[in-house]
Amino acid sequence: MNADQRGPRMNATAPGKPTRRRGRPSQAEAAEGTPGTRDRILASARAEFAERGYDRASIRAIARGAEVNPALVHHYFGTKEGVFAASVAAAAAPATDGLSRGERFDRDERFDVEEFGERFTRLFFGIWENPATRSPLLAIVRSALNNETAARIFRGFVTAQLLGRITGGLDAPDAQLRAELAAAQLVGTVLLRYVLKVEPLASAPAEELIARLAPVVQHHLTGPGPQPLV
Repeated sequence: MNADQRGPRMNATAPGKPTRRRGRPSQAEAAEGTPGTRDRILASARAEFAERGYDRASIRAIARGAEVNPALVHHYFGTKEGVFAASVAAAAAPATDGLSRGERFDRDERFDVEEFGERFTRLFFGIWENPATRSPLLAIVRSALNNETAARIFRGFVTAQLLGRITGGLDAPDAQLRAELAAAQLVGTVLLRYVLKVEPLASAPAEELIARLAPVVQHHLTGPGPQPLV
């Protein structure tokens, strides 16, 4: 039997339905991209980064955890770097939202500059003491510690979204260094308390740590600089 006798070849695409390029979500799939779907993808991404680290995490595994087509992950976030960057922003949202709602540390704020240390320290601990926000942040930090690409993304976010807002409230030529030293004081505490779980720091009451650290953070932000050697 020749080709003419076998009859017309059936096309997998329904008549009148345009074909789509491989790797892109269909219109129906894209329509599934509701805020809930996006949140599921981010939640799956955080779990994947936490379990496997940035290097071993994959778009396919993230999609599987969110129960979506991998093409839909690419549609909303692009590359794995894009998914990680969005995960960082989502995990740090309580901090950035807190800054936007009034803890902005701008010079035109109503509270005095001498309150920066306690407010910044209390905001920082409030985020890390909450299990709902601590878990995704731990996943992000662990990935950033073990992968340079993840570290670059995390560093860029912290510089632009957190430290940049603090330096806006400091009237000093070395404002950037001051903000970084203040953040380093708290980040070091986070690593020892929540990641390495070094005792007695890991079990110390948060209020005690805030009382001890706030004056040090305040000194970094507004205290006198080092005196020149004579």
